[in-house]
Amino acid sequence: MMRDPVTLPTGITYDRQSIERWLFDLKRSTCPVTKLPLSADAAVCTPNHTLRRLIQAWCTLHSSDGVERIPTPKPPVGQDEVAALLEASARVPTQLDALRKLRRISGESERNRRCVAGTPGAVDALARVVVLSASSDLETIDRDYAVLTSSSTACDEALAVLHSLQISEDALLDLVVRNADLVGSLTSVLQRSNYQSRSYAMLILKSVLAVVSPGRLMALPQELFDEVVGVIRDGVSPQATRAALRVLAGACPWGRNRAKAAKAGAVHAAVELLLEDPERRACEAALAALASVCGCAEGRAELVRHRAAVAVVSKKILRVSQLASEKAVRVLHELARHGPTTALLQEMVQAGAVTKLFVVVQAGGGGKMEERAREILRMHARAWRDSPCLSFLFKNGVSTL
Repeated sequence: MMRDPVTLPTGITYDRQSIERWLFDLKRSTCPVTKLPLSADAAVCTPNHTLRRLIQAWCTLHSSDGVERIPTPKPPVGQDEVAALLEASARVPTQLDALRKLRRISGESERNRRCVAGTPGAVDALARVVVLSASSDLETIDRDYAVLTSSSTACDEALAVLHSLQISEDALLDLVVRNADLVGSLTSVLQRSNYQSRSYAMLILKSVLAVVSPGRLMALPQELFDEVVGVIRDGVSPQATRAALRVLAGACPWGRNRAKAAKAGAVHAAVELLLEDPERRACEAALAALASVCGCAEGRAELVRHRAAVAVVSKKILRVSQLASEKAVRVLHELARHGPTTALLQEMVQAGAVTKLFVVVQAGGGGKMEERAREILRMHARAWRDSPCLSFLFKNGVSTL
């Protein structure tokens, strides 16, 4: 039963929630019934008041049968209303109420979120609230506690709205250019005790760092890596954990970021997460982060120092997904290639890593994973050949290496 019937320019009536999902979520540009193309302006649906009143009248007529009357839907929000709320959010007395209304509006429907994101200056205004709030948190001397608390709450509301919006990569890049302190402000938010705000900040930070230049990535401070690892360690939320791991995997290849991540405890946090046997995407992200951090000597040293690291990485090979297996083999390849000790080679035997590498080679399929597995076995065949539990594998499989 339609709850909010609306009509497209093609003359066909649909329920608003269904047609907006078709147009916005599925990104279709045609009328589902007539198949006629719809322009961007045509995506604005016209309420069908007559049909809505007929549906409500039918519900009232059958109320004795338990049919509830459909309430009159609220009119869709317009850019003028959003602009007025944004203007109010720039003034301290009305800031918090305006941001809460914006959060409610953006949470009601995809159309409202598109309307908020499309209002000129909306994203910049919300980012400005976050930046100003973060700077006020640092200036705590002789400031009223209530003002600081209000500023922090306003920042939380602005983060929630920003997170709900689907901001394009180009718009994000422009946002970072116009708000040079945004990355530092999001890092400051990660230092708070509010898990929800830390989660929103982490998810926004992941999107921001995905579009910034390599030069900006090379200049990321140690403090950012400390806070990103803190999100993983604290288990802020599953989404924030995956975002933090992807930030590490994406930022580590640049400059001295691998060493910064290792110093922040990224290796220990990722291994501990793997020991909890997380769901597939988190496992893949953790192994990707480990593979990236282990590209430096500090990262490899931290991995070897953790007693369960080699075992848990080996366990994920051929058990989670193709991507997880590739990343796990890459981690072992980093360890085996850069001056492994006798103790480490023995640990790889005891943890079953060598056996898993033989299985990868025998499975074939080519690609980087098989190539790395072969290289590891070739490099250390002499050390492993005499092992009682591996002599059979080397005897029967050495010709394939």
